[in-house]
Amino acid sequence: MASQRHHRARLRLLGVAGALTLLLAGCTGDSGGDDGRITLQFQSLAWQKESVDANKALVAEWNATHPDVRVEYVQGSWDSVHDQLLTSFEGGEAPDIIHDASDDLADFAYGGYLADLGGLLPERLRSDIPRRSWETTTFGGKVYGVPFLQEPRVLIANSRWLKKSGVRIPTPGKPWSWPEFRRISKRLGDGEDGKYGVAWPLKEPVSATLNLSLSTGGRMFHRGADGKVDVRFEKADAVMPRTVHDQVNTDRSASGSTLGMGGSDTLPGFFGGKYAMVPLGFSYRQQIVQQAPEGFEWQVLPAPAGSGGLAQGVSPQTLSVAEDSPHKKEAAEFIDFFLRPPNMVKLARGDWMLPTGEQALKDPALHTAEHDWATGTALARDLRSAPAQSVRGYPEWKDKVATPAFQEYYSGAIDLAELRERLVKDGNLVLARYQR
Repeated sequence: MASQRHHRARLRLLGVAGALTLLLAGCTGDSGGDDGRITLQFQSLAWQKESVDANKALVAEWNATHPDVRVEYVQGSWDSVHDQLLTSFEGGEAPDIIHDASDDLADFAYGGYLADLGGLLPERLRSDIPRRSWETTTFGGKVYGVPFLQEPRVLIANSRWLKKSGVRIPTPGKPWSWPEFRRISKRLGDGEDGKYGVAWPLKEPVSATLNLSLSTGGRMFHRGADGKVDVRFEKADAVMPRTVHDQVNTDRSASGSTLGMGGSDTLPGFFGGKYAMVPLGFSYRQQIVQQAPEGFEWQVLPAPAGSGGLAQGVSPQTLSVAEDSPHKKEAAEFIDFFLRPPNMVKLARGDWMLPTGEQALKDPALHTAEHDWATGTALARDLRSAPAQSVRGYPEWKDKVATPAFQEYYSGAIDLAELRERLVKDGNLVLARYQR
């Protein structure tokens, strides 16, 4: 969210328990018992109680109405899913139905571990999810997952602070531009008395930077006619990171101490009146509802817009089928049931995210003023595939090149020219090894 990578920082406590559960469950894709009934294993990464309850209820509903095809719910963990799946694939013990995120699928797809769902999914499901979402799970012309939940980045703001300041409140129809966002952040707080206009939690800076830069036309990765990808850091790519850098180092409207934080780490300061705004994933609203002190007033604002409007990249949650599953047809039928519009709404509300399905997005429950559901839903049409979805070598580029480079730039340790050189020069050396 998800991309869902940013959730992992919040889920580390669940990782060990999830891994132990998986070991005990033994994710084999075994099918039939002596009675001829098919058993499919569905590994879910749901973790919030509402989401787990929604997942288990749908599995129970399926089992009650499909006596010949039983689905067994297996609890997984976002914190350990990649390594766990890789081990289970290589050991021939992968679950039949796999819950993951689209930015984790490329290696599994190219490795032959996931089934091509192109001919298995019904027209109802294929047409309900827009092409821009399918692009997140399509590699080499084949579909390796069904994208079903997505999460825009938004600004969570202290309502009283904004009203008192008299600044213009942005809406999806009239968002702030990036320059306006910078000016308003400085007006809201410049570090005097320990109060800041914005707190950027950028412990993992790459995803946030790439995805929000789509709003300014930034792409970073460019695929040539030969299919090879190279890194470029052009004017459009610099708008968002330069804004953050200047807020921290020039305007002092952003606290430098939050740059190494995860999203949850900023909430105590936000509740305590230290920051007027925090850029967070839409699902953080649940934590805010649960943890905010009584009387604290907050609201959701759209992220700043640029030449690309409100466009931003996302890595939706996905459902895939293991290539080794002997019951791909039945697994796809369960996915179709699981993602019927009313069910997709239940899953979205359970995870406090947005469904990808166009029918589900029309549900009145997702257009309420309560907890600003309507604001988030209005952003759905502008969500695009995250820029690095299908780039081989991206994980190494992110970890070894981009993460340290952005961290140093945002803190003021290096300038924009050095950031560009490291991202491009060092980055292309990394990518070249994957494209020989």
